[in-house]
Amino acid sequence: MKIKILAEYITKFGELWDKSLSDLLKEAATEVISKADIKPSEIEAVFVANMGSGILENQLHLGALVSSFFPHHPPAVRVEGACASGGLASVMAQQSLLSGRYKTVLVIGAEKMTDVSTSAATKFLSSAADYTREYGSTFPSLYALLTQAHMQKYGTTRDMLSAVSVKNHRHAMKNIKAQFHRELTINDVNNSEVIANPIRLLDCSPISDGAAAIILTTKQTNSPEIVSYGHASDSLTLADRKSLSSLQATKDAISQCMSNTKIKLNDIQMAEVHDCFSVNEILAIEDLGFFKKGHGGEATLSEQTTYGGKIVINPSGGLKACGHPVGATGVKQLAFISNLIRQDEINVGLTHNVGGSGATVIVHLLSK
Repeated sequence: MKIKILAEYITKFGELWDKSLSDLLKEAATEVISKADIKPSEIEAVFVANMGSGILENQLHLGALVSSFFPHHPPAVRVEGACASGGLASVMAQQSLLSGRYKTVLVIGAEKMTDVSTSAATKFLSSAADYTREYGSTFPSLYALLTQAHMQKYGTTRDMLSAVSVKNHRHAMKNIKAQFHRELTINDVNNSEVIANPIRLLDCSPISDGAAAIILTTKQTNSPEIVSYGHASDSLTLADRKSLSSLQATKDAISQCMSNTKIKLNDIQMAEVHDCFSVNEILAIEDLGFFKKGHGGEATLSEQTTYGGKIVINPSGGLKACGHPVGATGVKQLAFISNLIRQDEINVGLTHNVGGSGATVIVHLLSK
């Protein structure tokens, strides 16, 4: 049974103060159905990805909210997996299709984060860590530990970290939906404000609003195919990890994903990976197997992860420059790669969506 992406849609990402969470969800749902050229009644189930609506909006029943957009009120469920909510919602949707219960479903992710203070948004995001054992920690501080470990073990330099943001901002210049359309230099990132040493402001993905949607179907169509996926978990707290210079869940997820297909890593032309902080892109391209362990930073600095290099990483601009409305991110990654395949720009692409500091990882492989 083949699962195809019948259509995809991404809203503008950014500080969208004139739109509510409901507005963003309705836009994404309406537009993706229009692009699919199907009737709303053909949607048999809905999977809504979101992390923070209960904390930020006092609204947890998002499945019913999105279902109410449809005259036939399809069964719907909200899926939460921290920053991996979007990828996880897609996994749940695929499982429902593979069971044979449904033939066409909607996967939609959204987050509305900019209507609260920075401190409130930071507190909400920290709920993806271990509240008891990592109490008081912010995600910049947790990823600072991972950054320090990678720098100490492999000699990763400040310029290598900065090259991630520079490259992703350059890629975002071509993405009209991206939050930022401003190129950076290595010096810009190196000299930005220290957030949690050695992480600086321009190493960090922003607080964003936005939504994304895909329609998955098992009906016969020439649309891009989700060939395989991997879903893995690790300890919630960093203290229980065997290594801080690698994310084991990424290794496990890519192993699962590639074991179910004849496609090889070298066939993958572009990948959307979870660059919530600069170090996470370096960890991702190493743990996914695109570059040897310890060589991800050097590969980025030498432009092996952009056009003309070995593989294009984060053509959308990634979380750093396209934006990171948490629940929408994993769906956006799938939508962006799917559209590249649909436009014949690539034949094979991959998405990598991370929850917390690596406690949940979803990898998807897409092809013509």
